[in-house]
Amino acid sequence: MDSSTLAATKEMCAYCFDAILHYLDKQEPLPVPDDFPKVDAPLFVTWHINKDELRGCIGTFAKESLSKNLQKFALTSAFKDSRFSPITKKEVKDLNCAVSLLTNFEMARDALDWTVGVHGINISFQDSRQRSYHGTFLPEVAKEQGWDKETTLKYLIKKAGFNGSLQDIIDQIELERYQSSKVSLDYSEYLQMRQK
Repeated sequence: MDSSTLAATKEMCAYCFDAILHYLDKQEPLPVPDDFPKVDAPLFVTWHINKDELRGCIGTFAKESLSKNLQKFALTSAFKDSRFSPITKKEVKDLNCAVSLLTNFEMARDALDWTVGVHGINISFQDSRQRSYHGTFLPEVAKEQGWDKETTLKYLIKKAGFNGSLQDIIDQIELERYQSSKVSLDYSEYLQMRQK
């Protein structure tokens, strides 16, 4: 299977819940379900609590084993996202998990050659002192925040650690755009799936 046609599934999100629950119970790593696609794909795992409050989001752009990375990034985003304290067992009942499989990577003509709500963006640039900066937003971020392209870029250069003006570096930005197949699952749906 080609990763550009790969679709995220609710079973992938359920597996992420399985992974964090096993970790919280101090059990061994989970076996990978036999029905997972045998494909290499970049992915992100995102945890929200109380419907829309971000609780962790980490992933990779590397095309590596989906079955290996799904568990790895479920755990990393839940317990090692430096922006948050580790998820606790008490919080699990209020969680929502989203899996985003990244596809269709292509270099853009310039920093504005992408579509809000369709493309994720991965930027890199150097400032006047030749310091390098890098950052990404998944495809849904700009749309969910109600941002236009310029506002999205302003937040992304700040996320990348640059404190100057977008206008100072917009012509230096190299932008790679991509799409994703995203699906999410809340804890109550997870319980229903596992009770079948």
